Amino acid sequence: MKKSERMNQMLRFINQKQHFTLQDLMQEFQISKRTALRDIASLEEIGAPLYAEYGRYGGYRLLQQMQLPPISFNTSELHALYFAMQALRSFTNLPFQVSFRSIHEKFLSALSENQRQDIEQIQHRVSFRHTEQIRDSEHLEFLLMAAVQNIVIQITYQHIRSSPDNNSNPDKPKPGIRTIQPIALYAMKGYWYCQVYDLGKQAYRVFRCDRITSCEATDIEPIPHINELNLQDAHSLWKPSADAIPFKCLINEAGVELFQQEPFPSMRIINESGTDTRITGYAYLVGSYEAHELEFIIRYLASFGKSIKIMEPDTLKESLKQHYLDLLGHV
Repeated sequence: MKKSERMNQMLRFINQKQHFTLQDLMQEFQISKRTALRDIASLEEIGAPLYAEYGRYGGYRLLQQMQLPPISFNTSELHALYFAMQALRSFTNLPFQVSFRSIHEKFLSALSENQRQDIEQIQHRVSFRHTEQIRDSEHLEFLLMAAVQNIVIQITYQHIRSSPDNNSNPDKPKPGIRTIQPIALYAMKGYWYCQVYDLGKQAYRVFRCDRITSCEATDIEPIPHINELNLQDAHSLWKPSADAIPFKCLINEAGVELFQQEPFPSMRIINESGTDTRITGYAYLVGSYEAHELEFIIRYLASFGKSIKIMEPDTLKESLKQHYLDLLGHV
């Protein structure tokens, strides 16, 4: 890193911390003690109001907030930002309704001519292949802000019926009212998902955002510890309902790789002793599904092809066989 670039980053670092030590600078910028001392002297020369504190708990203190220079990026950082922006192209919906085209145009207009030419050359050398967003999710911003602000909300959610009854279309969604405390959002395989704590079920759940047809805030007090969770915490705290149906499948190495591409909190890979593993050869995919999720679990397991074999329950085996027979009927 060039010294001028390090000075800019160091100004932002100390402006945020207010009080720091030589060790802080050495660790943050991976520099020696001698370089850190020289950098502090350079900061004082350009007018940084630093005050040295001596003693066991000494260090440096910033006497007042500074007016920082505009943020600048080097060539490698600009390329990294451009690559990161490509992910936005896949989504017709994003929290805050930010459009890729708008950001892309502003980004390119801020570049120099040479930088724009570099980006154009990169476009011809790198291809970004994305899973396009399959369905619109109109409440993403509301869900995200409810998670950030720790608000309990009420939603209308559309479940898909797993089997027909005498009075309904089997493909028609079944709406239900749920009271939830959102935790986090994530996107996977063309869909947006919301990790929540379901107050009615008193359990952690995942809802597909495109199936949420309405949202409104409530006056219900949020559960304090829920706000401290992040996305990974919510995955690990997921628990099946009392009516969930357990399943077990034999899975080979290719199947393990497929599972790692699209994992779900209700499933995990174990070895013969029942412990989590990253093995080669054969292992087991175990988990559970709710009765209304039968169609989903069948389509999901069918996507593994010959890399997976259902061990139990027998009803799941029969459902998968029927799924293949129905497919043959359309050949």
